[in-house]
Amino acid sequence: MAVSQSTSTTKVSRSQLTVELMWQLKRLGAPSISPDGAQAVCAVAQPSVKENNIQSAIWLLSTLGGKPRQLTQCGDKDGRPQFSPNGDWIAFVAKREQNGQKDQEPQLYLIPPDGGEARRAGHVPTGVNDFKWFPDGQRIAFVTWVWPHLKGFKAQADKLKEVSAVKDTAFATEDAVYRHWDHNLPMNRVPHLCVLDIATGSVHDLLEGSDFELQRRDTGANDFVIAPNGKSIAFVHDPDRGQNPAPRMALAQIELRGNKAQRIQSVLNDRAWDFSAPVYSADGLQLAFLASHQKISNTQPNRLACMRLPTSSGASQRALAWNILSDKWDREPQAPLMWTNDGSALLCKAEDQGRQHVWRFDVASHKVSRVVEGGTVHAFDMAAGRLVSLCDRAIHPGRIHVQGVDEAGHAAAPVSARMESFNDDLLNGVAMGDTEEHWFKGAQGDDVQVWLHFPPGFKKDKKYPLLHTIHGGPHTGPGDVWHWRWNYHVFAAQGYVVANVNYHGSSGFGFKFLDAITHKWGQLELQDMEACTDWLRKKPWIAKERVFATGGSYGGYMVAWMNAHVKPGRYQAYVCHAGCFDWVGMFSDDAYGWHPQELGASYWDNMKKIHAQSPHAFAATMKTPTLVIHGAKDYRVPDAQGLAYYNTLKAKGVDARLLWYPDENHWILKPANNVVWYHEFFNWLRRYDPAFQKKKQG
Repeated sequence: MAVSQSTSTTKVSRSQLTVELMWQLKRLGAPSISPDGAQAVCAVAQPSVKENNIQSAIWLLSTLGGKPRQLTQCGDKDGRPQFSPNGDWIAFVAKREQNGQKDQEPQLYLIPPDGGEARRAGHVPTGVNDFKWFPDGQRIAFVTWVWPHLKGFKAQADKLKEVSAVKDTAFATEDAVYRHWDHNLPMNRVPHLCVLDIATGSVHDLLEGSDFELQRRDTGANDFVIAPNGKSIAFVHDPDRGQNPAPRMALAQIELRGNKAQRIQSVLNDRAWDFSAPVYSADGLQLAFLASHQKISNTQPNRLACMRLPTSSGASQRALAWNILSDKWDREPQAPLMWTNDGSALLCKAEDQGRQHVWRFDVASHKVSRVVEGGTVHAFDMAAGRLVSLCDRAIHPGRIHVQGVDEAGHAAAPVSARMESFNDDLLNGVAMGDTEEHWFKGAQGDDVQVWLHFPPGFKKDKKYPLLHTIHGGPHTGPGDVWHWRWNYHVFAAQGYVVANVNYHGSSGFGFKFLDAITHKWGQLELQDMEACTDWLRKKPWIAKERVFATGGSYGGYMVAWMNAHVKPGRYQAYVCHAGCFDWVGMFSDDAYGWHPQELGASYWDNMKKIHAQSPHAFAATMKTPTLVIHGAKDYRVPDAQGLAYYNTLKAKGVDARLLWYPDENHWILKPANNVVWYHEFFNWLRRYDPAFQKKKQG
């Protein structure tokens, strides 16, 4: 089966997509819709290779067909805009200078939708991570990292000043969760929920003096929700307070009196489950959330769940029964969740066979239907009968559309309308090839999906090199998506047929498929990759002697694994970006609590099992030339992994090249660095492409 997205023409007279052109394109953030549904607001980022930065501003879009209008001009990275419930303000997070005071940490700013100068809503010495409006539009709840033993924000400000004056850079901790992605978590501080009054600028820490704290990794607005009456806040908290390397989250609720917490109580804490993404129904009587049964396995998907809340503050814990809603739906719902206006259904994102849609889940019947179809829907918001969404496809970057919906969340007329055209002028006249979805027989005789991206002007009577780009995760499932760091059509424009295999372990194909690789990493994935290569090598338009495999993160692990387990010569060269090489050495990463669950053992208990899944244990058979890429600030796959792989290849006399960045994390994000990344990538492949070398010599 093949599903094609065609943008190419028979004549390749137009320009092609280059990395330099890609870095001129604007990048759109998640939209927030106005209460009346007439407008939406989003952050629009503009990269600059010359300045080696990305600046963002707030833009206002019309759902009725008006022209987009830029709201903010002076900010560097204005982001996360949200309409107030009454529509008179747009709040956003930024670091600016105002009235002679320069922000040391991100702060909340307010700007009217009609335009004008943005003003700082209040000063939070410890900064603002993420936020939500209260229903009254007079207060904002936000997340910040505080010293938990201190009282009041004057004490927090004094402590911050004291710490900032210290000259040493030592980091000391006794916590199990102490760093994330590319940074150490703030030393001796924890994430708390606070309230800011926009009229006075006063700030109150709702968790001050309690034992509650939010989760430390990826803390954000999806971790809490404000009740429709504004009198309570449900939030995700870590009952282990950073002492469990593989924490399972619980739910709690704050009862408010004005801007202060009157009472905080746990509402759901089951050590077998991980809970997240709470959201109140419109009447405030129900709380929906995501629940994953981690006691069974860490690969258990999130399920939609719901509980009826007590009607009085003195209700017992026993009254808070909850139930799983989506146990029959073999897809994994993602945050954020959103109730329909009539309370009959929940809207959410979920992957489905290489695409990501917005779905409607009927609470009574448990029936599921699509509301917005991807590509890949990255974000959505809904109000007043309109739903706005940010969606991209392999053939175009993110775009914002508006979709009519009824009270029950069903799609209604108008079907869909584009709200902006930010990148159209730049992409007009750029030739991009087709993207097609195919299936082949993989491991265990299962049908496995592969996405093929063809060069512009592709002709079936010509021969093309094959380029595998292997996704990370492993439990992700990319396909019909625009990828800024591994852009399939930038690759294809170089003349490659680009293949993305959603191997066993990928998400969006059901739990059985996702869990198939657990405790035996590398086995089924390799069978899938080899089966796809066999299938493609039989195509008359693939040059058998020009086949390459590349991958990042778990995809980097896979190309290292292939180097050890595939006969040399089948692939002309590999590219390993931020790849896992040694599962013992990987215990230095920021997610080390996850390893024993996925690999089936801790290395001190069963080294044989760990080594059976570790590429480094098979280094003796590695002979294929490899470009190794890594960033020094990568805490997810520490750069020692890439350096060890590169050093191993050099010590063995295998052709290898190292591209190392002292200032990048798991992803290469700075514009100038990313441009170098692409050119190093292409130059390496060309070095081992016999047709290119022959042409070069001729």
